Amino acid sequence: MTVSTGDSTLSIVHVYPTVLGLYGDRGNALVLADRARRRGFAATVRSVDPGEAIPRDADLYLLGGGEDLAQTTATELLAADGAIVTVMARGAVVLAVCAGLQVLGTTFAAARGQVPGLGLIDIETHPGHPRAVGEVVADPVELDLPTLTGYENHGGRTTLGPGVRPLGRVRHGVGNGAGDGTDGFVVGRTVGTYLHGPVLARNPALADLLLQWATGSAMSPLDDPEVDALRAERLASVAH
Repeated sequence: MTVSTGDSTLSIVHVYPTVLGLYGDRGNALVLADRARRRGFAATVRSVDPGEAIPRDADLYLLGGGEDLAQTTATELLAADGAIVTVMARGAVVLAVCAGLQVLGTTFAAARGQVPGLGLIDIETHPGHPRAVGEVVADPVELDLPTLTGYENHGGRTTLGPGVRPLGRVRHGVGNGAGDGTDGFVVGRTVGTYLHGPVLARNPALADLLLQWATGSAMSPLDDPEVDALRAERLASVAH
């Protein structure tokens, strides 16, 4: 669906925030809605809890981070619901952070060993040591964006399959951690990343790109001095 200013509503779905919302990833939905509304778009955010049906007709879907048990439970629920398969097939915009990234792949590490993911993206995640914790700085690979900044806290090492392009090349931090110096992936209109912060608060240009994909409209510039100051402070902290 193409959303135009004033004649339709941008629909944002935050999937299972009670189990996939460990590191403030709920903020990604708030950032998207706020930046859309400031440009004159009507926007709604719906949080879908486990046991509720995930809408299949929304414009933007968000999957956040979670611990091992929550991640495994969410995967089973998502597989049974089937909505994410449907919406990705029709080209809806999806942002998957940390556990959300792993869930979309073919397999990921859980407390009981390797478990199957949804198999929607050709990636695999296995255990890695030491745990990746701290600030990340990455240079975008596929997308025309400024330097990406965020923080990570994960024990997985994610390998991208042939044809899966990374979101960024890591300058500082671990990211995917599989030895190729990358973070995340970009497949069609689905973006995966290990960056928290929330990632869209720390990288508003990425938020605007997702909004552009979802609405079919270019995003006019916004005056964001506080966001600019946050980005400068975080990048400076890594440089020092």
